[in-house]
Amino acid sequence: MTQKTRIAMISALAQSPPPAMAAMAEVWPAAQVHNVIDDSLAADLAMLGLITPGIYQRFMTLGRYAAATGDELNPTRGILFTCSAFRPAINRVKAALPIPVLSPNEAAFEEALACTKAKGANGRVGLLLSFAGSLAPLTAELAEIATELGLPCPAIVSEVADGALDALQNGAPERHDALIAAAAMRLPPVDVVVIGQFSMARAAPLVRDARREPVLTTPHMAAAKLKRLIAG
Repeated sequence: MTQKTRIAMISALAQSPPPAMAAMAEVWPAAQVHNVIDDSLAADLAMLGLITPGIYQRFMTLGRYAAATGDELNPTRGILFTCSAFRPAINRVKAALPIPVLSPNEAAFEEALACTKAKGANGRVGLLLSFAGSLAPLTAELAEIATELGLPCPAIVSEVADGALDALQNGAPERHDALIAAAAMRLPPVDVVVIGQFSMARAAPLVRDARREPVLTTPHMAAAKLKRLIAG
């Protein structure tokens, strides 16, 4: 039997793995995905307001643990983080580990920059969120990736679907999706829409119904990039 490529996903929300697993199954069915979850991280970040030294250390611990799973015949070949508000901590894990490590939004943001490249600084990216704490780090992340690629940073137009994350966490997924679709309809015209959190990907069909622009989901773009890095 052919062994599947072993991939670890690390999440800070219990709601993130299902859409990420679905995207991996769709984009890279030859991958064998397992989950590592610390669902206290998002709440701790919201309470503390910043990534503390303790949170940095927790990410390093999670990353090293995930990289050590598997065995000599089928080691973990890559790590995908699904938690969008923690890029500085994820970057430290990237620097420390010898295997590919992806932050959740980098692939979607690279594609968004490709969509806006022709317009340069006049481009507009619509960013949909359900966790307001992600807005500042994701705005900074898009600017950092644009700089790394030598591209001007487009304007970010954001909408936060207030109440959507609470609805999802309280067992009301249809309300979650409806609130995200309503937030999508409030966005002005943009060049591309990015659904900025893994837990929101389930609402993508409603967002696409509400928008004329390309709509990118972070788990699908991340799965495709990880596949390129590992499988070629």
